[in-house]
Amino acid sequence: MDDIVKAALRKWPHVPACRGWLALDARGDWYMRDDRVQAAGPFPQAKGSRVVHDKLREFIGRNYEPDGDGCWYFQNGPQRVYVELEMTPLVLGVRRDEAGGFELADHTGARIERPGPAWLDEHGRLYLETPRGLGLVRSADMDAAADAVLAGLWQPGEIASASLPARFGYRLSPQATAAASG
Repeated sequence: MDDIVKAALRKWPHVPACRGWLALDARGDWYMRDDRVQAAGPFPQAKGSRVVHDKLREFIGRNYEPDGDGCWYFQNGPQRVYVELEMTPLVLGVRRDEAGGFELADHTGARIERPGPAWLDEHGRLYLETPRGLGLVRSADMDAAADAVLAGLWQPGEIASASLPARFGYRLSPQATAAASG
């Protein structure tokens, strides 16, 4: 977490959380969702505006983490901005490195050195357990991921996509969770 964010939290510790205004899609893109977009429907049915500003994306990524209930959020100064998820809290990129091996990083740019088990769902989507949480391999990187599987780097087990949030302890919609609990 950025030092400026930590300082803001100390200065204003009781700022109410924000829900529904930020989302992460299955490609690893952030989306801003104003009142009009939220009224048009849940994410990803109504996506909103994709965040394209590099510095803003980097700031969100550096300050993105889960709470104790499995809801992921972006700490924006003193305000916790909960994130609506299309699939998983992390979206993974797989690339071949110069030595012929594979590099793995999440959508925030954090490198993943030692992923855990791999999973393949009924739609052919590949997931990897990481020290930070479950990640979906981006569809654009499936060729490199398939090469990694063929090379024996990962041996995916089968899993039902509907079981992922409960099994891996994350919530797709913190906004819906908050609404259901009162």
